[in-house]
Amino acid sequence: MTREGALLVIVAVTLVALAGLAWAWRRRTRRDAGLSAPHGDLPADGGPTTVFRALYVATTRHGQPLERLAIRGLGFRSRADVTIASAGVALDLTGQPRVLLATPMITDVAQATVAIDRVVERDGLVRLSWRIDDDTVVDSYLRPQDASARALADAVRGILPTPTGTES
Repeated sequence: MTREGALLVIVAVTLVALAGLAWAWRRRTRRDAGLSAPHGDLPADGGPTTVFRALYVATTRHGQPLERLAIRGLGFRSRADVTIASAGVALDLTGQPRVLLATPMITDVAQATVAIDRVVERDGLVRLSWRIDDDTVVDSYLRPQDASARALADAVRGILPTPTGTES
């Protein structure tokens, strides 16, 4: 085979692979079209706030850390500021509207080690479980940048009405 022929084969295989990825992502976005993240701001009288810099990793189906959801605004990894107040948790992802998880929506917070394409040291991620609608619980994973995962999890745990576990 000539060099030109080999190059054409490589280009063709690459194009087929990219087309397959685009097709799969389109199917995933159609599947998850009914799910939407709640947007809004924390109330001004929400009490003291704590802000953590973090890397937003993914949002997945509850208990399925390898099943990414294509929720608008939460579909891709991003830098984030995580603001915690008594009213809830606000996620400010780069280039996206603020996602507001009101305290009653949050069902659990724990530490985790793996989510989608991110594997870190033991308990290096924070798994924030919340209700996206009446029937669906999802897990959002965060990787704190300037603090430990335990500090972020404890801060969220402090606003929840009942204590939650720390095991993943």
